[in-house]
This record gives sequence, structure tokens and C-alpha cells, in this order.
Amino acid sequence: QVQLVESGGGLVQAGGSLRLSCAASGSIFSINAMGWYRQAPGKQRELVASITSGAMTNYADSVKGRFTIFRDNAKNTVDLQMSSLKPEDTAVYYCNAEVRPDSRRYTYMYWGQGTQVTVSS
Repeated sequence: QVQLVESGGGLVQAGGSLRLSCAASGSIFSINAMGWYRQAPGKQRELVASITSGAMTNYADSVKGRFTIFRDNAKNTVDLQMSSLKPEDTAVYYCNAEVRPDSRRYTYMYWGQGTQVTVSS
């Protein structure tokens, strides 16, 4: 019973910037990690960036130095600031969260519906 809602996708020219936001709601005790994945046409889904509850981050090599991931643990939100965008960044971007629904140990992985990011050359 957790929903992830993304926003901020759209069309942008190469070299431009875009900020994606994701808000998690529902039965949430805590979220271990949140992240952004993307899938381009004809390609496999790949990790773009992730962040733990302790603010440890991980970035794909292709976006290091250009993208920054932010998280608000209290609000259960995660943002992805994308700068110096390239046409190869074009993809559907998916928010991801590993959710602990209550005080028990079990966690569940949830995904947003995806938001389209298109970078024109």
C-alpha cells in the first residue's frame, strides 16, 4: 500500500537542466533506500542514482558530475537534479523505494509509474 509519484519530466534541449521529484506515501515506517532508474528504448533498465537513509549516494558513471540526488527522510521524497543533459539521457525515469511498512524487518520494493525525459539535440 505504498505509492510513488514522480513529477518533473519533460522535454529539454541538450545542455539544459531538469529536476525530477518523487514522493512516497502510504504505509511507511521507514525507507531504507530510494533511487532513480531509467530505461531508454531498446535498452535495459539501469540505475541512475540512489541514496540511502544515511545519505550515502551512488551514481551511474554516465551521470557522475551532472546529476545530483537529494532525499528528505522526513517527507519520504527524493529528487534528481539533472544538468548538462545529453540526448542519450532520453528515457523513462522511474522512482524506486525500498520500504519498511512497519516495525517488522520485512521490506518491499516499490516503483513509480515513470516519467518521460526527452533531451533534444
